[in-house]
Amino acid sequence: MRQVFYIVVLFITTVFILNSCAPLYVPNVVNAPMLREKEELNVSGHLGISGFDAQGAYAVTDNFALMVNGSYLNSTSDSTSNYHKHIFVEAGIGYYKPIKKHFIFDVYGGYGIGKIHAFSTGLFSAYSNTYVNRFFVQPSFGFTSSYFEAAITPRSVVVFANDKTKPMTGFFIEPTLILKAGAPNLKFVAQLGLSFLINKYENDFDYQPFIVSIGLQYSLRGVETKSRNF
Repeated sequence: MRQVFYIVVLFITTVFILNSCAPLYVPNVVNAPMLREKEELNVSGHLGISGFDAQGAYAVTDNFALMVNGSYLNSTSDSTSNYHKHIFVEAGIGYYKPIKKHFIFDVYGGYGIGKIHAFSTGLFSAYSNTYVNRFFVQPSFGFTSSYFEAAITPRSVVVFANDKTKPMTGFFIEPTLILKAGAPNLKFVAQLGLSFLINKYENDFDYQPFIVSIGLQYSLRGVETKSRNF
């Protein structure tokens, strides 16, 4: 298990280095809570290309839930003058619907704000110092059980970035695979996704094209779920 962890961390580091630039947008880890009933709570922490991501989701009723997410990274190269710093927070509301015993459909939408400050040298130097506003909609279809969960989430995002030269708008599609495994209340989480800029021919919107992370999720189930045996 330790070897797998080291391989994943090395992969994340390699991808970040190979794609180092001064992006106007870095996609955060997708929060796919897959809640099933009222009063269910999920909290999680993730390490990945977007840095450290903290997430939470709570089922307010039998079909509606709230979520809040945050992302933070402060990375400086020891051998060059390259650096990347960002902080981002967002909140959303969603609808979820269990389908029979083990399947779930949900859709969340929300809004977030953040700031990116980055500098990268190479064949061409790049610099960004921008505030970011973002709207997102993310439907998910997943499988849930006490020991394993999986979901496919094609998130759609509209990003407004106020760069040093002019305001820019990016429309993104971000298909992501989420896998969770472990105990009923504590699971390891892995994500692998891509971020596609739909309107790339309209502007020069620099962004991070990958979503890669590992993390831990703690779940506090509602009374009904505690009494079920999956």
